[in-house]
Amino acid sequence: MSIVFFGTPAFAIPSLKRLILHQEDIVLVVTQPDKSGGRGHRMIPPPVKVFSEERKIPVVQPNSIRDEDFLKKLKAISPEFIIVVAYGKIIPPEILELPEKGCINLHASLLPRYRGAAPIQWAIINGERETGITTMLMDEGLDTGPVLLQKKEPILMDDTTSTLSERLAEKGADLLVQTLKGIRRGEIKPKPQMGKPTYAPPLKKTDGLIDWNRTAIEIFNLIRGVQPWPGAYTYLRGKVLKIKKVDIEDGSGEPGKIVYKDKANLLVATREGLIRILELQLEGKKAMDIKSFLQGSGKDIRVGEHLGTLQDT
Repeated sequence: MSIVFFGTPAFAIPSLKRLILHQEDIVLVVTQPDKSGGRGHRMIPPPVKVFSEERKIPVVQPNSIRDEDFLKKLKAISPEFIIVVAYGKIIPPEILELPEKGCINLHASLLPRYRGAAPIQWAIINGERETGITTMLMDEGLDTGPVLLQKKEPILMDDTTSTLSERLAEKGADLLVQTLKGIRRGEIKPKPQMGKPTYAPPLKKTDGLIDWNRTAIEIFNLIRGVQPWPGAYTYLRGKVLKIKKVDIEDGSGEPGKIVYKDKANLLVATREGLIRILELQLEGKKAMDIKSFLQGSGKDIRVGEHLGTLQDT
């Protein structure tokens, strides 16, 4: 029986790869249109498109998935399943009702927690110790469909969105294969989501701005959660200072104030605790470790200076 796969970023590739490995009949891949980016604003194809074309799987990139010709194409296929993994757009009712056994979504949280576009990022930002992956039978709501299978995953203290995404993508791929087998055998029955929903809206560039009036652990979690995008940043002497990696220390001081500096260390006070900056990037410079920074463009930084907003510096 045929499957149509909807997916766009690298997160979706392990699922598609695992379906192919298990000899599922992927007759069509639907992904977002190429986007302009990089030097020269050249058009960049989505990772799922590149992966699929390398394997000679037909790919379509509709500007609108409500397009009449596109819908006719899906109806002609009459798939057993439609699989959706990080496609990036809400699937309309006219597509949800097409497949024989339903539209299955792989979502990177333990639903109903963290419904929305950025569940991995917000789980880290909010200091969760555990998250997971869910397969669900899609309905018209935003991640509101009944649950098929779930698997828990710990969030490690050194996890960033990148590292946690990689693990969840791989474990989610296995869960997806298990889900399809279970549905076909009649062993999995959809269950309503239980518990109070929480939400994970898309990140904005400004979500990366560090508020030094928060605690050290909150800032530590923010920096991990917004890697690689939008990235955490503050301001130093009116210039953007991207903070790539930090650790936390006991101590106190005025929030945003540099309280300690030597040739290899820079500590900044928060509302509670200190942030030890390990990797950073000053506007107009390349990313580097703190020792290189303090021996170069940051060598004249003084204890008592403040990091903060443009108004603070």
